[in-house]
Amino acid sequence: MQIALAQLSVHLQRSLASLYVLHGDEPLLQQEAADAIRAVARAQGYTERSSYTVAGAHFDWSTVLAAGGSLSLFADKQIIEIRIPSGKPGKEGSVALQQLAEAARGNDSTLTLVLLPRLDKATKTGAWFGALEAHGTSVQIDPVERAALPQWIAQRLQQQGQRVAAGEEGQRTLQFFADRVEGNLLAAHQEIQKLALLHPAGELAWAQVEAAVLNVARYDVFKLSEAVLAGQVGRVQRMLDGLQAEGEAEVLVHWALAEDIRALKRVKDAMNAGKPLPMALRENRIWGAKERLFERLLPRASDAALARLLESAHTVDGIVKGLKVPDWPTNGWQALQRLAFQLGRLGR
Repeated sequence: MQIALAQLSVHLQRSLASLYVLHGDEPLLQQEAADAIRAVARAQGYTERSSYTVAGAHFDWSTVLAAGGSLSLFADKQIIEIRIPSGKPGKEGSVALQQLAEAARGNDSTLTLVLLPRLDKATKTGAWFGALEAHGTSVQIDPVERAALPQWIAQRLQQQGQRVAAGEEGQRTLQFFADRVEGNLLAAHQEIQKLALLHPAGELAWAQVEAAVLNVARYDVFKLSEAVLAGQVGRVQRMLDGLQAEGEAEVLVHWALAEDIRALKRVKDAMNAGKPLPMALRENRIWGAKERLFERLLPRASDAALARLLESAHTVDGIVKGLKVPDWPTNGWQALQRLAFQLGRLGR
């Protein structure tokens, strides 16, 4: 059975399953979900807990299977936790997980908790994951996207009795907070907790938040790509500065931007050949958030503009590899910024 993370609390109030699978790349939310399950389990008499981390191909699954079939002399019920950081249990692990899933059915003495990273489509259709979902409760833990981050912060502040000012000032405060913590939800949680230590319950002024919240944002090139396509100039600048400060490779940033430019050109060529935009996007494997951005950009993007972007991408490829080009910055990050802004202006 699959449930959304937002449904977990209500689900736990109604009943406790014997098997839970938490999968996703947001450590804070996964940890909180696991803590909520453990708390309910402890209240129902699950007093013993065993934890296993699957690392490497030589992990001994027999110990996990044996633990699942035995109880301590001092406990009536137990929790068995299995962490698989790679998301790949291997052949032996696949068999063992299917056995554990089967054993969980109707088992009121052992609660099994499987913790996984974000899984790709192929893994989700595998036999072992299918067995876990069929016999247990699966919770996919998605990251909090930038657009939803201010509201998430507001909700967390409310939980500790604090709030920002109403109206435009409060929205400005939340946007500032989100800019400081984007891509780093665990640090965002810590900054929110810090405000509870520094200030009493009630309304927080802009100056209090500005003075307290550190810049702990973390960015990746794929989120940068979405921000560029959305034309979010200020955010793009912050992300480029952050990636440079974190030591990200210039060639990787260029690859992400160039891939988008090439994809836009391929889809546009398909449209010029008479294919509908939705079909051209599917054939080029463009979906999700990027699909919506392409749908907005492409009808307004001229062939000449895309040709100039391709030429610019080729130029910047040389610059980040050490070449000097007339009329272009010699600094790789400055050249990447120029390319990003040129791409961001495509749909204007």
